[in-house]
Amino acid sequence: MRLDADGPQDGGAHGERHETEAQRIDRNWIELLQELRIVQTGGQVLTGFLLVVPFQQRFADISGGSRVLYLLVLSLALASTVVLLAPVMIHRAVFRSHRKDLVLRLSAVLARIGLAMLSIALVGLVALVFSLVLGTVAGFAAGAVMAVLVVVMLFVVPARVRHHSATNPYVAD
Repeated sequence: MRLDADGPQDGGAHGERHETEAQRIDRNWIELLQELRIVQTGGQVLTGFLLVVPFQQRFADISGGSRVLYLLVLSLALASTVVLLAPVMIHRAVFRSHRKDLVLRLSAVLARIGLAMLSIALVGLVALVFSLVLGTVAGFAAGAVMAVLVVVMLFVVPARVRHHSATNPYVAD
């Protein structure tokens, strides 16, 4: 029995996939693109929102620290957009070179990096908004709560799912 990222491949009756390596790579590439579409849309909406903030009348009234936080959040949102778009551009650059396996591995890493950057931007955005509305202490508190949520959802929950999958390999994915 072969065990890989998709679970047991022994031809048993527990939902295993009967696919070639090329089919698995194609399926994983399509799944990654679907995930990126969702994240890219959210990141682009966030970036669009952030780009119009300085043109609001109240922006001139915010403190230097808040301006620095704003620029940090904006930079992270813009950078995450670039990193999350990179897999598509890389795929286009090596299209038909028979290196989709390499593109898939690199794109998975870029997706993780882009998600981390976007998550940090969200933490900063929550801290910025709360500090502008309720004050600096509330901003730090809200940012901390958001950071905990990000850590739980991006690291703790996936680790628990991986652990559960490792202890019960016959759970269908």
